[in-house]
Amino acid sequence: MINSSDLKLTAVSTDIKRIGAGALVLGVVKGADGPTLVASPFSPKATASLQASLNLLNASGAADELTRLPATGETKAELLAFIGLGSFEESTLTEEALRRAAGSATRQLAGTSSVLFALPAATVAQAGAVAEGIAMGAYDFSNHRSTPAKKLPLSEAVIATAASADKGLPAALKRAAVIGRAVRATRDLVNTAPNVLFPESFAQEVKDTAKGLALKVTVIDDKKLEKDGYGGLTGVGRGSDRGPRLVKVEYSPAKATKHLALVGKGITFDTGGISIKPAAGMHAMKNDMAGAATIHQAIVAIAELGLPVKITAWLCLAENMPGGGSTRPGDVITMFGGKTVEVLNTDAEGRLVMADGLVAASAEKPDAIIDVATLTGAQVVALGVRTAGVMGDEALRDSVVAAADRAGEAAWAMPIPEELRPSIDSQVADLANIGERMGGMMTAAAFLNEFVGEVDGVKIPWAHMDIAGPAFNEAAPFGYTHKNATGSSVRTLVTFAEEMAAGK
Repeated sequence: MINSSDLKLTAVSTDIKRIGAGALVLGVVKGADGPTLVASPFSPKATASLQASLNLLNASGAADELTRLPATGETKAELLAFIGLGSFEESTLTEEALRRAAGSATRQLAGTSSVLFALPAATVAQAGAVAEGIAMGAYDFSNHRSTPAKKLPLSEAVIATAASADKGLPAALKRAAVIGRAVRATRDLVNTAPNVLFPESFAQEVKDTAKGLALKVTVIDDKKLEKDGYGGLTGVGRGSDRGPRLVKVEYSPAKATKHLALVGKGITFDTGGISIKPAAGMHAMKNDMAGAATIHQAIVAIAELGLPVKITAWLCLAENMPGGGSTRPGDVITMFGGKTVEVLNTDAEGRLVMADGLVAASAEKPDAIIDVATLTGAQVVALGVRTAGVMGDEALRDSVVAAADRAGEAAWAMPIPEELRPSIDSQVADLANIGERMGGMMTAAAFLNEFVGEVDGVKIPWAHMDIAGPAFNEAAPFGYTHKNATGSSVRTLVTFAEEMAAGK
């Protein structure tokens, strides 16, 4: 299922006159008086000529704008490609602007086997951002096609940077390659058709991916889930012929002093169950396992980078179908750990499988728990399709948002208002699985909060990431983001783990 091609990333100095490539990418910023070519590797005369050509072609320098010109005599590249960096002064360019520009150029130059990037990259951090953008932009999903794509993703990229001799650059390029591969693999999983990716096959993919890595995988099948009392997973999964699974992935390096638990929602297809969804757009519900795919690839990336922090990932996998054995509205189920839940709406199923995962994760007394889920349509209403909502323990919540900001991903801290908690009281059970409709993203978080455990009477720090919008892009591609699966939040989790390992 994971079939993303390899990408070779290397770096050279800014003297690129003798380096051949299918295309040479240059940056253009959007100014008040038109586009301005930045970090030009050419002579002043050639640079002035190219600048004039850009003006004649009405190029603007806007983000995602790619302008192609024939190569000059000062390069061995076959084509010049000018990518818009947006409205920045060269001195104030952000790493995320470079990441997006490099990814956008890579995406739009699909079919070109090798590309030389001469974007502004004076430091290791800037070169790493360019590399990361390239690694995320070089993507195509053709797994279900009878013939491969006509324009294959970029397979070789060379980055021109003034930091080419810096001893820290190889590590930055490795990190970019690992991050890019993890994001592409997450996209592969989310894009895979639900008749191919279901709980059992997803669990097998996790086992196959772990081979050769310092990862231990344990799969709890439907029979053992039933026996051990995982009522959320079995309650959601019993309507499908394909039984649920709980997959535990452990990374335990010898020098680890901290333990981070990750819990991911893995509804491989969501019809809504008995509370069935409208037919229009239901095909996109194959993306309801994006949280599980995200934490899976995050732990793989963390293992590949060798970070000195223990990570335990819990993938809560089920298929929500309206079969004869389905949970009905009004049923009461007993969750792992003993709490009972009245199911008022079977389409609020993600919080049920996540609750089982949170209880299981809490039992190991980690230092912190982060869960990731495409949990509510209310997230999209509140924050749009590109910004994740983060709730939970305030200190951990804010640290996750800060990690997202450093990684270049959009996330926003949201509260769990105390007045929402009574709305999930049930007349017949400990809890109901739905409550106040207004602020539904936060009501769902209030439900999950009930299943986070304690250590010595103190609640384990917990943060909940709702990625319902950011996980799947149904609009036009932009930056390094392709249409359909995005791989959102992998970078946030890896960045958070890096900072946790560093004691921050």
